[in-house]
Amino acid sequence: MSDALLDIRGLSVHFHTPEGVGRAVESVSLSIAPGETLGLVGESGCGKSVTTLAVVGLVPSPPGRIVAGEIRFQGRDLLKADPESLRRIRGREIGMIFQEPMTALNPVLTIGRQVAEPLVAHLGMSRSEALKKAARWLDRVRIPSAASRLGAYPHELSGGMRQRVMIAMAMICRPRLLVADEPTTALDVTLQRQILSLMAELKTELDTAMLLITHDLGVVAQTAGRVAVMYAGRVVECAGVRPLFAEPLHPYTQGLLQSMPRLGAGRGRLHEIPGTVPAATDPIGGCPFAGRCPSAFDRCRRDDPVLETVRQKRQVSCWLYDPSKQEADP
Repeated sequence: MSDALLDIRGLSVHFHTPEGVGRAVESVSLSIAPGETLGLVGESGCGKSVTTLAVVGLVPSPPGRIVAGEIRFQGRDLLKADPESLRRIRGREIGMIFQEPMTALNPVLTIGRQVAEPLVAHLGMSRSEALKKAARWLDRVRIPSAASRLGAYPHELSGGMRQRVMIAMAMICRPRLLVADEPTTALDVTLQRQILSLMAELKTELDTAMLLITHDLGVVAQTAGRVAVMYAGRVVECAGVRPLFAEPLHPYTQGLLQSMPRLGAGRGRLHEIPGTVPAATDPIGGCPFAGRCPSAFDRCRRDDPVLETVRQKRQVSCWLYDPSKQEADP
């Protein structure tokens, strides 16, 4: 997408471990338009969080290393940017909400100082001016008695309030892109809905694009406009939310949707995808899902499919949707 705000092309991230090279992310391509919300879904360990860490330049090195690809943000390749330029972009142009606020927030600094810090670091505000704006933002994310919370420490707040603090920190500089990594995982259903509604409200108000990482398809259905499905470090399907839920193409996506509990489905056993995800250090010949796929044939086990556009701009990485390349089983 030439007009994309964020355009990832052929991203590969490897980790060097005692067991060998772990291919956490392999040839991932994604794009997000200005103001769009893209949901990135998949099982734990599929490479979602590593992809987002690569976007904001936080892949731990060692042991991690970006071995291939481009990450273009507003036309600039972030992988070629120097560390100082990345620091200016991170927090100012790209905001990030981490999965667990109790570990993301500094336990020995007050909430006010942490929320105000991006304003001081990126906009050059004085500390007193930044604290006043921090109080307004705490009120904006609906933290009660916001001004009195400036002197509080993270452990003095509930989980939902800490997550609201993270949202305020991420949005206070009005970034063009918000990266939210499992922002509601540790919250109960009621708080989850409140946090998602708050994020959607601020996103619309500030015209911010969002990359939402989650394993919860219900969250994606509620929040995103498009969704990319990852498996074993690869994107296997990308489509609009409604088409994907109505007619999933990739067998893995079909299995995910069938595994969701439904009202009125009776008390039978939930559907499950047989087998296990291959380890990141295992050599893979062919499609990484072939060993678990009920529709696999010979070529699936031999050749790795690529992400191609099919059916009204939908993308899928599966030999089932390339009839010219299929080979009949002997």
